[in-house]
Amino acid sequence: MLLAVVVTTIGCDQASKRVASGHLIDGQRQSYLGDSVRLEYSENAGGFLSLGADLPAWARMTLFSFGSAILLIAAVVSAVTRSLGRVPLFGLCLWFAGAASNLIDRVAHGWVVDFLNLGIGPVRTGIFNVADIAIMFGVALIILGARGVPGVEPDRSQRWM
Repeated sequence: MLLAVVVTTIGCDQASKRVASGHLIDGQRQSYLGDSVRLEYSENAGGFLSLGADLPAWARMTLFSFGSAILLIAAVVSAVTRSLGRVPLFGLCLWFAGAASNLIDRVAHGWVVDFLNLGIGPVRTGIFNVADIAIMFGVALIILGARGVPGVEPDRSQRWM
């Protein structure tokens, strides 16, 4: 089941980036729900909110590609060797899928395609993609599950593997 979550998340992210690349690359911004949702194409050579985009290419490759690959390996080792509850394990799989999908873009193109922007009036998010949503939701689930939040308590007696 967890493999299906990873594969589906990567597939949805890659498909949405392909559609965005085909329909938004001409620079036309699309606006929905009273401009609270904007679709606009952006190539992000950096990390979160384009941090590090101005670094030299070798530094970006080291930090964002090799660094991500090492973190992905650590996530797999953690999932296999630690007794994680269902919620943190599901969160780890979402985080892994998002990070892996962005890594695929970095290796293939040198940047990540971003296209989503949310906000009300002048208060807006940065531009992001589906993989970023999976990463943030995954991190939230890991934290909630690890902290024993009521209703999201870690269940170490059952594993999804």
